[in-house]
Amino acid sequence: MRTPPRVLTVAGSDSGGGAGIQADLKTMLALGTHGMSVLTAVTAQNSLGVQGAWELPAEAVRAQFRSVVDDIGVQAVKTGMLSSPELVETVAALLAGVSAPVVVDPVGVSKHGDALLAASALDAVRTKLLPTATLATPNLDEVAQLTGVRVRGEADLPRAAAAVLGFGPRWALIKGGHLAGDAVDLLTDGTEEHWLRAPRHDNRHTHGTGCTLASAVAARLALGDTVPEAVAAAKEYVTGAIAGGFRLGAGIGPVDHGWRLRA
Repeated sequence: MRTPPRVLTVAGSDSGGGAGIQADLKTMLALGTHGMSVLTAVTAQNSLGVQGAWELPAEAVRAQFRSVVDDIGVQAVKTGMLSSPELVETVAALLAGVSAPVVVDPVGVSKHGDALLAASALDAVRTKLLPTATLATPNLDEVAQLTGVRVRGEADLPRAAAAVLGFGPRWALIKGGHLAGDAVDLLTDGTEEHWLRAPRHDNRHTHGTGCTLASAVAARLALGDTVPEAVAAAKEYVTGAIAGGFRLGAGIGPVDHGWRLRA
């Protein structure tokens, strides 16, 4: 039997199943790849927010990574929640030795506004992690946190992308989902620009959108897509997942990672 492409997520756990490692693995399976995981933190999390977070030791993160990469190998890697400078630096050093494409989702806050990245870790993200990235996928809050650039409209997206690219990723995808109107994102390597647009769905249940998008890009890269092809395919998948987002608990429910199975 054919072994599917292998994709590794290095991220935190979401006990509610909507974001983090759980969202990543669901996405990777939905897109026809084999998902593997390096757990960086455990959170107590539900539809109302994050009630607690416990970081794993760097030694445990390093051991998980080496266990998977040295035996199984990877065709793409995606990073998510890396809460401390030590974890950021540990993961960056591990990624420096990997030839597979790397998608960095510089997770700063949760959907509910809970901080998931220490302020003291920002410099390590800028100087250690982003230079390892084939693609960085910050949302507008994360752009402001990392670069100081405030995006107030679509016209500000190129300036935001240039600021992110200044830290070393080969491509930047600036996600404009928090802007009014259609959901518009800008993908650029500083030379070519790709504008991606999708209708905005009137659905508040969007927990896990960022994790899902980054994981979908990683899965498509593992399948052999170029970066622009992977991002376009991931955008289509996430748009469908947002349209299918469903109620869960008393707060914000998740996107539907399995929407294509029921389409």
